[in-house]
Amino acid sequence: MSALRLFITFLALSATTVAACDTCGKAAKPASGQRVVEYDLHIAEHIQSPAGKPVRVLAINGSIPGPVLRFREGDFARIRVHNDLKDEETSTHWHGLLLPNKEDGVPHVTTPPIKPGTTHTFQFTLRQSGTYWFHSHTHLQEQSGVYGGIVVEPRGGEPVKADREQVLILSDWTNTDPMEVMRMLMRGSDYFGLMRRNSQSILGAWKRGNLKAYFRREWDRMMPMDVSDVGYHAFLINGQRQTRIEGSPGERVRLRIINASAASYYHLSSSAGPLTIIAADGPPVQPVSVPRFLMGIAETYDLLITVPKSGQHELRFSTQDGSGHSSAFFGQGEPHASPVPPKPNLYQMDDMLTLALEEQEDDPRASLNLPRPGSPYRLLKATSDTSLPKNLPRRKITLHLTGDMNRYIWSFDGKTMAEQPYVLIKKGEIIELELVNDSMMHHPIHLHGHFFRLLMGNGARSPLKHTVDVPPMSKRTVEFEANEAHDWMFHCHILYHMMSGMARVFRYEDEAPAAELADTIEATSPPDHSIGHASGLGEHQHDMSYIWGAASIQSNMSEGLLTWMNPKNDLQLAWEVGWERVDEPQYEIDLLYQRYFNPNFQAFAGYRLTNDGDAKDRGLIGINYRLPLMAWLNVSLDTEGDARFTLAKRFQLTPRLGVWGDVFYDTGTRWEWSAGADYTLTRHASLTASYHSDYGLGAGVLIRF
Repeated sequence: MSALRLFITFLALSATTVAACDTCGKAAKPASGQRVVEYDLHIAEHIQSPAGKPVRVLAINGSIPGPVLRFREGDFARIRVHNDLKDEETSTHWHGLLLPNKEDGVPHVTTPPIKPGTTHTFQFTLRQSGTYWFHSHTHLQEQSGVYGGIVVEPRGGEPVKADREQVLILSDWTNTDPMEVMRMLMRGSDYFGLMRRNSQSILGAWKRGNLKAYFRREWDRMMPMDVSDVGYHAFLINGQRQTRIEGSPGERVRLRIINASAASYYHLSSSAGPLTIIAADGPPVQPVSVPRFLMGIAETYDLLITVPKSGQHELRFSTQDGSGHSSAFFGQGEPHASPVPPKPNLYQMDDMLTLALEEQEDDPRASLNLPRPGSPYRLLKATSDTSLPKNLPRRKITLHLTGDMNRYIWSFDGKTMAEQPYVLIKKGEIIELELVNDSMMHHPIHLHGHFFRLLMGNGARSPLKHTVDVPPMSKRTVEFEANEAHDWMFHCHILYHMMSGMARVFRYEDEAPAAELADTIEATSPPDHSIGHASGLGEHQHDMSYIWGAASIQSNMSEGLLTWMNPKNDLQLAWEVGWERVDEPQYEIDLLYQRYFNPNFQAFAGYRLTNDGDAKDRGLIGINYRLPLMAWLNVSLDTEGDARFTLAKRFQLTPRLGVWGDVFYDTGTRWEWSAGADYTLTRHASLTASYHSDYGLGAGVLIRF
């Protein structure tokens, strides 16, 4: 079998209507004299241009982001969410709010999905104050625009006074359909790397003086490092690339910043000098001044700035991968640009691990003083004692954050949510949760319905957070009191990581779902007893699956691959047909089932159809094994007693130009070899040329779909 087919294969391997649910909230009623605040949110499809090109969006009340919902601590919220979509379910999760389990808004886990043409009324009392946000928890709708802000004013007023305030909602936008984005990620496409201009290559490593590090990584069988997954067309603040912060010279402005991005971290910096943090994830913290810091996905920070008496200054939100930014300007007069952090050096592992190492230094500001800063966690101190009761039993749970970037499997302890959906806890115990990141990417980990105490050396003043960033090859330790009931989602807030499997449900062992909740969920999602679910988990109980393929058409031959895949399984149709230098077209067609075990090992079984010489159709079994230097060894045995050994290697010379070669020996036929090159033109097409030992020299195009 020729090299292109093997190259494509190896890339794949490595690489009933419910009525309006108003009844669900009728058990909750406002107390006598309690202020009731009501909102109506309409989720509908629109054509808008967030990045300059008219595309389909899902907007709330016609806008991206949706409205900012404002309350006072102690208010009774009544929020009617109307699904105006024609044929698509939706949902709304109130990120960071402590509320009754059935109001949390995760479809099939806590709350029924909102069917098209229906309304769900959420009702709950605001038990806290601070800056929060809301978003859809259905498939990838958040990426399409279903998100907005929440502001809850504290009783007695804000402890830190400001002359005015402004909400800044950060987001990333792609003109590509989010489901197509997910499909591209799962098939191992490097096109997003090309978009971000950070694809790795031999020439790129040589230019940066990191050629040795490049081949050392390949020798260690490690995939190219990266700090983000998706290539975006725009980064937005309140739906715009730029915005203004209102305020007169000398005024103090409270900025409520919400990172509602699907997959983007940001470095925050200002040309006006240090930033003062006064709240994190809602609760206030002791004011602390920092030069710059890294903001994780789904986090919120309140900053206090003073409008300068002269000059127009930039508050810059630079993406962690260096692919773009958004800006908010304040003041008047001569413009002053904020410092721009350097792009990461993806060739040097040590550079990628600098943040984790700096966080271990005695100086809590060490990582913030870097050109590419870390989180401000070690400087965050609560304004009051956050210690948990000492008389409660304690239990430690360790979860490893695991993944395979090329195949795009993200998981906890090597298992997706479909494979292992629950983490069991008991009401009345203290959970010490150790999060160990075994991957080379940051992960923002979020637990619904609870606040963590972030344990980073601040003792009784450890800050409370609902989302915590875990840097590459490092760990975070948090603790929380299990004082709620029922089931709560726990997941990475990189949207595509969650959807690929990095999620769990924290289940209270002795707390069965409320009767009315169980009924509504069972009506919309029948139980799957085969994997031990007490009730169906809807979209969460099944791994996502996709179909993709690639085919070359050259002057001497054609070959290709069509694959159905989910995180651990493939069904493949692969073919090679040659017509040059032979009397009649020769073909070899493989129908295979393939099982993924780890990034370096897969096994397969199937059937081969061929008219090559005297060869007969036959069954076969085999393995794919990744060798040092990222070469692939394929070994198969067929029902005719013949064995085949194939060795293949690809070299990425430039971000767009790659060369490859393969050689195989079949005990029933002969030696065969091929070599070639391809040049990426677009997401769907490449130019290709190759030499095959049987079919000679040819050239043509490679189409991906």
